[in-house]
Amino acid sequence: MLKRFAHRLVKPLIQVTLALALSMTALASAQALTEEEQKTLKDLNAYFNSVKTMHGDFIQFGPDGSQSDGKFYIARPGKVRFYYNKPSVLDIVADGKSVSVRDRKLNTQDIWPLGQTPLRFLLSDTIDLQKDTNVTNVLVEEDLVTVTIFDKTKFNSGTLTLIFDAQDYALKQWTVTDQQGYDTSVAVYNVVSNGPTNPDLFKIDYLANARQNKN
Repeated sequence: MLKRFAHRLVKPLIQVTLALALSMTALASAQALTEEEQKTLKDLNAYFNSVKTMHGDFIQFGPDGSQSDGKFYIARPGKVRFYYNKPSVLDIVADGKSVSVRDRKLNTQDIWPLGQTPLRFLLSDTIDLQKDTNVTNVLVEEDLVTVTIFDKTKFNSGTLTLIFDAQDYALKQWTVTDQQGYDTSVAVYNVVSNGPTNPDLFKIDYLANARQNKN
């Protein structure tokens, strides 16, 4: 079941990323962003682009209320690792080109192009939320800023909701809504930005996947 939730997180998702299908009517009626909202997006861009590496803890909430947690590591551009604590056996890796979801117990993995997943928004070298994404809503509150993005890829369409701290614009949580309207949320904490990273964390064993496909 956890593997299914991870697939929601990563596949655009045929899976982590994004997706309650927005109707064309809703898109057509979306209003232009206000000056305040545009400024907020510029401030968020500045924060994102100042952070090249990040690591910390995460907790994932599945659509049925289940929870899993673990460690995450990000090295932009293109690299991320989500290592799930037991009893989960999942390991999600992006190496700059692809995203792998590996089952450590069964020793199997599924691989998708990074560019076809919503993770590409968080992992691109330079982030411009206003130009590179379809922002449908910006909600500025006293303590939080919530940005809703409509995403359409080869595999799926839907929404990605990003939640930031209103004071320093640090990323706190994101939610992927799948085609059936199910939410998978990931909250991050104990975050360290711009610290050292180990390149070995972001390696995908493509040969193992080739051997798997032959069996």
